[in-house]
Amino acid sequence: MDALFSSPTFLRISAVRTEDKPPRTTIHQPYKPKTSTTTTTQPNLEKSKSPGSSPPPTNRAQAPPPSIPAALCNALDDLINNFIDPAVHRPSVDPRHVLSGNWDPVGELSPTPCPVVRGRIPRCLAGGAYIRNGPNPQHLPRGPHHLFDGDGMLHSLLLSSTSATGDAVLCSRYVHTYKYLLEREAGEPVLPSVFAGFHGAGGIARGAVAAARVLTGQMNLLEGAGLANTSLAFHAGQLYALGESDLPYAVHLDPSSGEIATRGRCDFEGRLVMGMTAHPKKDPATGELFAFRYGPVPPFVTYFRFDRAGRKLADVPIFSVREPSFLHDFAVTERHAVFPDVQIVMKPMDMVLGGGAPVGSDRGKVTRLGVLPRYAASEAEMRWFEVPGLNPIHAVNAWEEDGGRTLVLVAPNVLSVEHALDRMDLVHSCVEMVRVDLESGAATRTPLSAENLDFGVIHPGYVGRKNRYAYLGVGDPMPKISGVVKLDFQKAGRGDCVVARREFGPGCFGGEPFFVPEGDGKEEDAGYLVSYVHDEGSGESRFVVMDARSPELDVVAEVLLPSRVPYGFHGLFVTLTDLRSQRPR
Repeated sequence: MDALFSSPTFLRISAVRTEDKPPRTTIHQPYKPKTSTTTTTQPNLEKSKSPGSSPPPTNRAQAPPPSIPAALCNALDDLINNFIDPAVHRPSVDPRHVLSGNWDPVGELSPTPCPVVRGRIPRCLAGGAYIRNGPNPQHLPRGPHHLFDGDGMLHSLLLSSTSATGDAVLCSRYVHTYKYLLEREAGEPVLPSVFAGFHGAGGIARGAVAAARVLTGQMNLLEGAGLANTSLAFHAGQLYALGESDLPYAVHLDPSSGEIATRGRCDFEGRLVMGMTAHPKKDPATGELFAFRYGPVPPFVTYFRFDRAGRKLADVPIFSVREPSFLHDFAVTERHAVFPDVQIVMKPMDMVLGGGAPVGSDRGKVTRLGVLPRYAASEAEMRWFEVPGLNPIHAVNAWEEDGGRTLVLVAPNVLSVEHALDRMDLVHSCVEMVRVDLESGAATRTPLSAENLDFGVIHPGYVGRKNRYAYLGVGDPMPKISGVVKLDFQKAGRGDCVVARREFGPGCFGGEPFFVPEGDGKEEDAGYLVSYVHDEGSGESRFVVMDARSPELDVVAEVLLPSRVPYGFHGLFVTLTDLRSQRPR
């Protein structure tokens, strides 16, 4: 299936052959809607709204009547969703439950001023922008729906560059993926939920309908089927929206107006195919970007990197991964790339033969860490170390000690791996420090906290280097974040490593914090944590700035947002300097 995603679509990033110039951008836009459509400012969701949410849609896209093949496929979808696999029989993927509260989608928002209502914006944030990615379905799902399957929407807050108390500008825009544009034109869902729709007999039937749509020309999976809803990255003068099932989508944030727009899908001169992790790692010293992709066909994992100018370099296929697994994140050090081989695996035959889901857990699998020299030309030097029971979905950081003999990985370990995808509210993750002796192969694990912690971040200048502090969200339950804690790794082995905490308050939840450094970086915790926080009682959403050095992570500034910002996944802070360095259109 992943091979279907390999063709370039909206935009191709082509590289010039000079070391110190960024790749030049060439735009190709083969897909255009067949009919004239009106841009929707509200998602097409007809359901009761939670406090502070957008009103029901008022200016939908004017969709044409469906073709005969499309009408037939729609009727088959309705049959499957109403009689074979109705969402009501699986509450964890019932849209009425999944898209409730502050997960309820919102409409797009044009750049809108919003006031600083508390404190002053620190100087290191001035003129920069905090951008958070997350799922926001543009249509009411036909059947079962998973949070991971919402269309990507970027919520960008541009801060004033001239005044610490001046108005910020909020803008919320969909990432214009092929799937988004296809379904906007159709005026209804076309593709089923990947994480919830392919389950048992209903999943087989949905797969058949999707195949029929491809064969009758209703959609072209060569254009990509991803959502770009997971995270963002900034590299070589270009901002990207990321989702691991597709190629990166280039986006542009106007530093004067706050408008954010999609430029297109990037295949880097045809060198990047199928997909890319939503968690690439940027080396702060070399400026290189390290990444990988994974999929259901061999090689199940492929490692690659981009140079500091943005050119994608050669693939390193990793055939020693023996079965496809859910490899969402990895880590890099100054010498190595580190890949967790976890107990969340792809099992398509379980759907065909056992009525299960194509992705699930395998408790009998012995988990491993794969360690590969980060400049390896092949997997010949890949080494695997068994670390039973280690199931990290995200990595916090990794580094070497003892002259390179010991590799250290810090990551939240999912204890209830069987619930990692289908019942995230039951997931509990404990942050651990794993030490691997690269000579003897011995591995030890040290818990850093017993709390339910995930979505960890560090000072970006310490990626791949030994560091002391990390900041993580407190699940209450996951993926809702009720507060932020600060861990001190120097306390490892001497009890709980939490040294600072900020609770958002009753009924208030945020997301992953992002660390913005202040000064020259010599003091690792000199900087600020930023996040969106939503009050479920009042319906208000705010942008919150916290002092990372203070014992209670004191709030030093708040911006009242003009509309509700739903919960989401990962964010990024882009400095004023980087915003001004974006490549021209």
